Amino acid sequence: MSKIDDFFYSGNAVGGEPDYGLADTFVRTAEAFANATYQSVYIIDYYRRNFLYVSPNPLFLCGIKAEDVRKLGYQFYLDHVPSDEVGMLLEINQAGFSFINRIPHDEKHKYTIAYDFHIINGKEKILVNHKLTGLAYQPDGSVWLGLAVVSLSTHTQPGQIRMNCQGKSEFWEYSLDFHKWEAHSELVLNETEKAILILSIQGFTINRIAECAHLAIDSVKSARRRLFEKLEVNNISEAISYATNYKLL
Repeated sequence: MSKIDDFFYSGNAVGGEPDYGLADTFVRTAEAFANATYQSVYIIDYYRRNFLYVSPNPLFLCGIKAEDVRKLGYQFYLDHVPSDEVGMLLEINQAGFSFINRIPHDEKHKYTIAYDFHIINGKEKILVNHKLTGLAYQPDGSVWLGLAVVSLSTHTQPGQIRMNCQGKSEFWEYSLDFHKWEAHSELVLNETEKAILILSIQGFTINRIAECAHLAIDSVKSARRRLFEKLEVNNISEAISYATNYKLL
């Protein structure tokens, strides 16, 4: 049986009591961000081992008030994530901190880990995408606060564990089968693919996209098919989500 302490990796023992006089500033910043996005936002406090802030977006809350989820902290995961996926989250937590601990202190803030898991709302299971990045650090490089952003996943299965670094043309995927990270080159979209995605975001039809991009309709259809294959998605909505999630536009 997993317990809350299992979520806190010993390799991220927060060095010394943080300056909680700064906490209000981080909370106000998260509140402002939550007001400007459809995504759920919360702040993890790795020193006190709880949640410092939870946004009132209902997507992530499973019918519970945001303040009550904040008080629950990691008990929320034990109550609302399938038991077989809790073990996955614990492994991701350890693998993510092990990865970050190898990064120089002044570079850690550039890294973000993302992964998918289910939350249970009554009888309904919802697959969400969870992005987590360091928000505040102690002088020894340990993570004091983490900022988490939750949105609906574009995949159909849990996992999809990925580490990205701002400004780098590679990313790392974690294998749950082999329990290790593997580096990959980031996908690059050509100008036609970018144009198709941007015009699709604006709600344009294929005919209108062809007109705006000065392409034949068949050329747009072919480029869309190749784009779906490249991104390993099934439709334009998934392609848009993938490209925006991984900052390909």
